[in-house]
Parts: sequence; C-alpha cells; structure tokens
Amino acid sequence: MSENKHTEKTQLARCESMSRLQSVISGKWKILIIWYISAYKTQRFNELQRRLEGITQATLTKQLRELEEDGFISRKIYPQVPPKVEYSLTEMGESFVPILLEMQKWSEENLL
Repeated sequence: MSENKHTEKTQLARCESMSRLQSVISGKWKILIIWYISAYKTQRFNELQRRLEGITQATLTKQLRELEEDGFISRKIYPQVPPKVEYSLTEMGESFVPILLEMQKWSEENLL
C-alpha cells in the first residue's frame, strides 16, 4: 500500500471516530447533562430538569436514555414508592470529563 493510501485510510478512520463522537454528544442538552452529573456525582431526574432550564421532560428522558445506551451514564433504580432513580457517570463518562474541562477553558478564553 502506498504512503498516500495509508494516510488517506488513517484520515478516514479519524473522521469516522469523530463522526461517532458527534452523534453521541449531539443534542442540545447532552454536554450539560454530562457536566452536571460530573459536578454533583449523582443526579436525580428532577434535579437535572431544574438545572437545565427550558428542557422538556420528554427531551430529558430521551437524552438520558441515549447517554445510557452510549455508555456515558448509568441509571440506578431504588425499589421504593415513589421510585427513586439516580444517574451517575460510567467509567467512560468519567474519562470524558477532562475533555469537557478543556472545552470550558477554551470557551472562557474565546467566547466570553
């Protein structure tokens, strides 16, 4: 394989991984959901809804489910009445926090 073909293949693989990341964190609220869960270690549904001013219950439910399916958060259900559900970051979600901190730093330096 020529050097040019190898480089092209590497670039394509990088684009695919970035495309996957974009699909995982896309959504108006996902980065903030991860941010708040990381800041408070665990969050209940109503706590997140209060912090995310303007989010609908349906949107929060959908984005929490997607983040859970993608392995960023875990959901713990307590067997009580009324049901208590807490969300926390998985190991993969925790590994994303330094990236969020860098994004915050960049934002403060360039967007404020």
